[in-house]
Amino acid sequence: RARSLLLIAALLGAAGVALGAFGAHGLRERLDAHALGVWETAVRYHLVHAVALLALALSPHAPALRSAGWLFVAGIVLFSGSLYALALGGPRVLGPVTPIGGLALIAGWAWLARFALTR
Repeated sequence: RARSLLLIAALLGAAGVALGAFGAHGLRERLDAHALGVWETAVRYHLVHAVALLALALSPHAPALRSAGWLFVAGIVLFSGSLYALALGGPRVLGPVTPIGGLALIAGWAWLARFALTR
């Protein structure tokens, strides 16, 4: 439902801001430049797709766009989530999860393109 996507967009947006602030203020002295860059990439993709999810949830076409929204949610969790964990020194086995999340994000955008072409 659009309402569920709206709630999730709001929660992911708030989490993205909190994680960005944590990275800027809580991790600056603890992580090296590479790890901070990884963290910043995770936050950027997290927030961009939280806003995209918000736009989908508020769209009059929200029911037709639900699949794109859920792909964005999966992408945020898998792509950004794995990058957050890796930046904090998580197991390298999480490395292959990142591109799967990226594919979910791309698939969400492709779903939107398909919707636009068939309308």
